Amino acid sequence: MNRIPPLELAARLASGLLSFPVTHFDDNLAFDEPRYREHLAWQASHGVAGLFAAGGTGEGFSLTSAEIDTVVRAAVDEVGTLVPVVAPATGGTAQAIAQAQAAETAGAAGILLFPPYLTEASQAGLIAHVEAVCRATGLGVIVYSRANAVLEDVTVAELADRNPTLIGLKDGIGDIEQMTRTYARVGDRLIYVGGLPTAETFALPLLQLGVSTYSSALYNFVPEFALRFYSAVRAQDRTAVYGMLNDFVIPYLDIRDRARGYAVSIIKAGLTAVGRDGGRVRPPLTDLTTEERADLARLIDKVRS
Repeated sequence: MNRIPPLELAARLASGLLSFPVTHFDDNLAFDEPRYREHLAWQASHGVAGLFAAGGTGEGFSLTSAEIDTVVRAAVDEVGTLVPVVAPATGGTAQAIAQAQAAETAGAAGILLFPPYLTEASQAGLIAHVEAVCRATGLGVIVYSRANAVLEDVTVAELADRNPTLIGLKDGIGDIEQMTRTYARVGDRLIYVGGLPTAETFALPLLQLGVSTYSSALYNFVPEFALRFYSAVRAQDRTAVYGMLNDFVIPYLDIRDRARGYAVSIIKAGLTAVGRDGGRVRPPLTDLTTEERADLARLIDKVRS
């Protein structure tokens, strides 16, 4: 498969909604490749702009490096000719470099660089971490700003100036002042991806701050709804956006917020509710209760009818 140049990848990802598919497991919680491939084929058929394999919604935090490589290779083989597949780079710097290089070998189109594992770091340390990964691969890199790796505007600008393959910033904080400072300083040198849980909630206000697309977990099980929502956001149709927030997204959030970790669990439950068998989550996540699954199924029936 031909490699997508970083700037071309940036343009393609910024052009539409982004999918962060779940990773399917069998009854023993091992990777279930046939079901995963079936899911990706369905996801790719709806016109999404990019597919991020083994991300947060894909429980990448629970996968070994070998499993991540297997998942990425399956994704590239199944849908890589239809949609750009972006692979994760996780953990400490050495591990992130190894995963990024493995993803390049596997044919991935780009890298989503997650925060380094556990430890706190200075802005100078985060610059060194991001630069090491950018320089280890020719793929376009999107850096995920969240948790213990929140990048300040000056840091983002320095990284963008010094690393031509850095193509994007995924925001997992939702700090309006921080995003305003970053976009004012960096502008369209990068693409900006909304990365908060259930990103639809924040999509319209963040659009004004340069965040032109976002990672939609809802796309996993209600892709038509997710695409309608995205179109309404891009059109700045406030009536449509708030109508869909009230009809589906906010009641959905009420179920999601019943337990920690449900931001992922509820997506797999949603897949099962639409007849596509999302399966179980791995520990330390927990699955929705029977009652919560029933509440979710009733809500989904309303939006699909």
